[in-house]
Formats: sequence, C-alpha cells, structure tokens
Amino acid sequence: MATTQASSPQPLPTADLIVAVGSEALSKALSRPDSPPIIATLLPRLSYERILVENRRAGRITAIYLDQPPARQAAFFRQLFPDQKRFGLLSSAETRSLASQYRQAFSKAGLILDVEDADTDKALLPALNAVLERSSALLALPDGTIYRRNNIKAILITAFRLQRPIIGYSPAFVTAGALAALHTTPPQAARQTAELIINHGTNLPPPSGPAQFSIAINPNVAQALGLKLPDEAAIRRALLADRETR
Repeated sequence: MATTQASSPQPLPTADLIVAVGSEALSKALSRPDSPPIIATLLPRLSYERILVENRRAGRITAIYLDQPPARQAAFFRQLFPDQKRFGLLSSAETRSLASQYRQAFSKAGLILDVEDADTDKALLPALNAVLERSSALLALPDGTIYRRNNIKAILITAFRLQRPIIGYSPAFVTAGALAALHTTPPQAARQTAELIINHGTNLPPPSGPAQFSIAINPNVAQALGLKLPDEAAIRRALLADRETR
C-alpha cells in the first residue's frame, strides 16, 4: 500500500492499494497508468466527485469524505439550540445538489432548514441577510463559491450584526468567528481508513462520510451572543447515542 500526499516530490511506487490524502493527491493518484485501487481521504464530497468527472475514472475507488452526515448535523443543531426550530443554509451551484439532503435530514429531526441561493458575490450578502432574518442560526457547508477566504469576514460580520450564530465545518472557521463546528481530524480519518482496509482489503465499499468526529466551540462567540451551550462531552454523548447520526 502507498500513501500519496500532494507535496510528495517522488513518483508513487508500485502498490496494491493507494491512500490519497487530499484533493491534489487524488488527482495525482488517478493519473497513474496502472490504475490501482484508491481510497481518497480528507477531502469534501464535492471535490471527490468533481475530480472523478475530470479524470473520467471509474472502477476500484472509494472515499471517506470530510463532510459530516446531514443527520449528524441536524442532531448537532438540536443539541446547540434545543428551543429553536428554524435554521438557514446558503447554497450555490456547487452545493445545490446537497441542499435537499440536508433539508430532509433536518425535517426528519423536527427542524426546518431554509435554503437561500447565493451563486455570485453580488447575491451573497442579500441572500445571507434574507436567510438569517428567517432563521436562528446558519449551517455552513464547505462551498468554495460562498465561503472563499475573501468572503468569510463579511459573512461573519453580517451574522454577528444580526446576532445569528454560524455553525461551520472546520476548527479554523470556529477560530475565525463561527460558533461551533463538527469536524473530523486527520487521525480520526486515518483510523477509519485503516479499519476499511482491514475489513475490505481492495474490495472497496461505496464512498461514505466520516464515522468519527470532533466538536469545536468558540466560547467567546457564545458569550457575545448570550448563548449557554452544553459542554462538548455532553454533546458528543448525545450524538453518539443517536443512531440516526451514524
């Protein structure tokens, strides 16, 4: 087995199975002429699907996405905001195909997910204001059209002005000013990858989301918004006890 990282300057050795860590590593692994089985890790689902289309690759390949399962996100919102029912989501052409899955998962959890399109920079802030005025908090998905580096600050400032928390998708987003995030760490992804190989070998199962997760909370944002949140251990116990989130 070989593990590919985008920064590696050496050609990949001959291998029975390749673990590609990140989007660039997956593209590199797909360029091999011998087409070995590939497990892609530490990349969003949309990146994985886009790279497969670009490389016109099928066959023995799977992925462990970074994206948290929609049911887990819905349960996370129930733990963070037990007295609220209506939440918001911004989507673009990049994530519109996923929006219905999240809306369905929130509905199954007894919640409403209000989706607003923001396909361009010009549409972003009007869409954000509109969805936040109707919602108690915003779910952010890893969408490169919306959550680009030069947009994040304006999004966070707008949400704070309206006293609406944002639930992000990474610890960096939480550090920047989001209230909280579910995320999967590299060691957690590595453990799941190892278990997949032990259980399946090169007979790879379909792509799936992360089985393990971590929780990041920004206590300063919680205090500024006047929110009293359960501690991370209590939230984790609740999510692990909920079979729908697995």
